[in-house]
Amino acid sequence: MTFSTSVKVKTVASKTKVTYRWLRGDGSKSSVKSFALKGKGTKSVTVKETGTFKRDTKGWQAIQVLSPRAATSGKKYFSVSCGNDWTVLNPPHKSSAQVWVDEDNCRATLNGRISISGSRWVRYQWIVNGRVVDSDAVYVKGSRRVAHVIRTHDDFRGWAVLKIVGGPSSSRDYFKIDCRDWNPSPRVSVSISAPSTYYGSCPVARTFTGTISASHRGDVKYRWIRNGVAGGWESIHFSGYGSQSRTVSDSWSTSASGEAKRSIEVYNGPTSATAETKVICKSATPTPTPKPLPVQTPEPAASLTPGNNW
Repeated sequence: MTFSTSVKVKTVASKTKVTYRWLRGDGSKSSVKSFALKGKGTKSVTVKETGTFKRDTKGWQAIQVLSPRAATSGKKYFSVSCGNDWTVLNPPHKSSAQVWVDEDNCRATLNGRISISGSRWVRYQWIVNGRVVDSDAVYVKGSRRVAHVIRTHDDFRGWAVLKIVGGPSSSRDYFKIDCRDWNPSPRVSVSISAPSTYYGSCPVARTFTGTISASHRGDVKYRWIRNGVAGGWESIHFSGYGSQSRTVSDSWSTSASGEAKRSIEVYNGPTSATAETKVICKSATPTPTPKPLPVQTPEPAASLTPGNNW
């Protein structure tokens, strides 16, 4: 790539030496170079520097005049892409970009037109609210239309710009996406876990726990399958953004030994694996009945009969 600029010098001597060097965006500088001007008055000289790049590069170049009077030009930005059969459009080629936005329900189509002199490959970027959201390269012969679609689940507003890499950018076009009618079914996954086997006194209640995960906000309908019998439909609402999870539960109460199975079915979606638990009721130990103490019968009292010895 060749960089060139014009140096204008007002000379007051019959011979003036001009020294200069190139400044680069990576912090490096070229060696000091010079040329001589003869005669008095204002003179203009074009200086050039050629750079070779082995990989994709973005940067800037500027020229710094050291003498006869110090001065530094503004920065000239450039972009180079290697390994393709197209070249990045750089001045002095004439180019322009236009953009307009078509708004729709929960989407906006960014339309752009790239116009250049001649025909060549051109690399461009879509910028929305100051952030690059897409980039590509197209072959342009005179002019060509390009487009990018924004899809969203929520109301969204902003501005869009079509930028030619190494060239000009379009003016901003502002847009507003209204998404009140958006109510898609999110992508859903479901899992379930069972409580451990219970051994103890009854009656007892055991709780199954399920996890429902959704890809974005919206309503999800589900139902419990209890021992192979489907229950009524229930609904949960996901109000956040991005992937999220909610926990649901179902209780089983029993007063006798047995087992219970549960699974969760999502409406128009997946069904979880089946979880199983058991209850073993332990009989209560009867309270022993105390034995009655033996009743002691008192012996009859001795009686004296009058006799000879009285």
